Amino acid sequence: WLDNNGHHVQAHGGGIIKLGRIYYWYGEERSQGLDTNYRYVSCYSSKDLVNWTFKGDVVKMLDPDSLGRKWILERPKVFYNKHSKKYVMYFHLDNANYKTAKVGIAVSNRPDGNFKYVKSFRPLGHESRDIGQFIDDDGTPYLVFEDRPFGFRIAKLSDDYMNVEKEMCLIPAHMEGGAIVHYKGLYYSIGSALTGWNANPNKYAVAKSLEGPWSEFKDIAPPVTNTYGSQSTMLLKVVGKKSTSVIFMGDIWKPKTQWDSRYLWMPLEIGDGKLWLPQPK
Repeated sequence: WLDNNGHHVQAHGGGIIKLGRIYYWYGEERSQGLDTNYRYVSCYSSKDLVNWTFKGDVVKMLDPDSLGRKWILERPKVFYNKHSKKYVMYFHLDNANYKTAKVGIAVSNRPDGNFKYVKSFRPLGHESRDIGQFIDDDGTPYLVFEDRPFGFRIAKLSDDYMNVEKEMCLIPAHMEGGAIVHYKGLYYSIGSALTGWNANPNKYAVAKSLEGPWSEFKDIAPPVTNTYGSQSTMLLKVVGKKSTSVIFMGDIWKPKTQWDSRYLWMPLEIGDGKLWLPQPK
């Protein structure tokens, strides 16, 4: 997938927000030749979710918490606060052995940066590794985060988006890459098993509210395909004039050549408590 410059899109583990008619895609910048002392988050813009304009690296950050040489910044997600008019980025911040397990926050006055690091913490005192974002239809922002070994938690952000204020529920499933969508009165939650870089059969559960109770998890694709080689990162709801689609956003990781990791985006078959990712064509 190439950007307007003909370069491979570098927005791994990413998230998308829509402002007016423009979508902004943020993700991990993993190009070759980067200064390994820094961690980078890239930003792209689009009006059609197909053609993407590179807006630059909106984060170029040195180790903020003395985490060590191979410190980690993963899965950046940006929320726009209409009241403060600030763009607030959450990301997984960790050391090389994933023992720190925090979220970090960076803030900008513009969607295309630059984002300035503010702080890190464990949300509501819990460990946090993979994170996901969910913005409900009424605009309420939520953070989804993996709290091993308990499961993954859904929590509401504070009014200024600078903290995690209230836990909605703990889904007691050992999963990462958590993502949520609200579609026709039901909440759908998906995630992947804990198999590192290797793809696995992603699964989904359904509830009438974020507090649950949640159904048992079921496969979103034939298990033998390992979700067509991808891992969930976000469910993007696209509301059109005639219909509404939900796009599965997945990463196809290549750990030995991370700069060449790919993406799988597909419209889901969804409704009436069922969710399915059809065979790619």
